[in-house]
Amino acid sequence: MIRVLLADDHAIVRAGVKELLADTGDILVVGEASDGVETLSQVRAKDFDVAVLDMSMPGRSGIDLIKQIKQEKPGLPILVLSMHSEEQYAVRALKAGASGYLTKESAAEQLVAAIRRIAAGGAFVTPETALRLALGVNAPGGAAPHSLLSDREFQVFRLIASGSSISDIAKRLNLSVKTISTHKTRAMQKMGLANQSELIRYAIEHKLLDESGGSPS
Repeated sequence: MIRVLLADDHAIVRAGVKELLADTGDILVVGEASDGVETLSQVRAKDFDVAVLDMSMPGRSGIDLIKQIKQEKPGLPILVLSMHSEEQYAVRALKAGASGYLTKESAAEQLVAAIRRIAAGGAFVTPETALRLALGVNAPGGAAPHSLLSDREFQVFRLIASGSSISDIAKRLNLSVKTISTHKTRAMQKMGLANQSELIRYAIEHKLLDESGGSPS
């Protein structure tokens, strides 16, 4: 039996995933969490075969949460199940330690296969994400400019592009205004952007903003 930790802040999503997995006969959700704190508490208290993790939850989430889980439980495979498109986060999630990445749009068709493959020690990525990962490793000169950003710079970049102010981002990430400004400056320098209008235009053209209108994490 594959024991799954299911972490998502939307109860209706968790219910849908549990229903989808209930008929498999070999996959069982034995732990649930609705935010980063609960997720880490579950990881520390129980043994799971796979963690199915949303990228955007209250508190610690996304790349930071993946890294923390892998630090505490290196052997626990993580499957990211996210509303964020692959272009936004898939490669970063995999580099942070995730074993697979699925968008919620494709979950119904691929979730069961993904969990089984990851539980068996494999990885689950689409051909497009595999290509991006290979290009990022083998041909950095041909990588998209935003792939050159650190995880924190990318996070700040997306929040700014979504309309958040420097002070709002500082409060949200519990960092100083000066630190956020530094991340913004470095991101724009690395990407060759002259001003905030170019930053927003770049984010739109590369589909780095959430179509749902939700704030990035």
